[in-house]
Amino acid sequence: MYTLAVKRDFVAQHYLIGGDWGAENEWHSHHYVIELQLNGATLDQHNYLVDIVAVERMFDDIVRYFKDKTLNTLAEFADTNPSIELFARVVAEMFARQLNAPNLSGLEVKIWENEIAWAAYRREL
Repeated sequence: MYTLAVKRDFVAQHYLIGGDWGAENEWHSHHYVIELQLNGATLDQHNYLVDIVAVERMFDDIVRYFKDKTLNTLAEFADTNPSIELFARVVAEMFARQLNAPNLSGLEVKIWENEIAWAAYRREL
């Protein structure tokens, strides 16, 4: 199985809802780091798992969508708790809708909220 990974970082804000999480219930910023891992058993005719330039363009567009925004105000997080677990799934689904590489079999998105805490979402393609 081959794996190709790329990552980006950016700042966005959120506040948690639905429970008493102290300061996390207040609006605050995170310096997020998102890592995308793509998996597949075969390479294409150029010996690539996927066109990394196309993936990087996609990644930049996705990061631009979230960068400097308050997650709670985005449609993907309407009336729900914008946890890093949910954030990872939202980003993974965005990638899954855009990827067009028949030899890919899965992807994983890992989002670091700080130096010690991350969540991931993995799905088959």
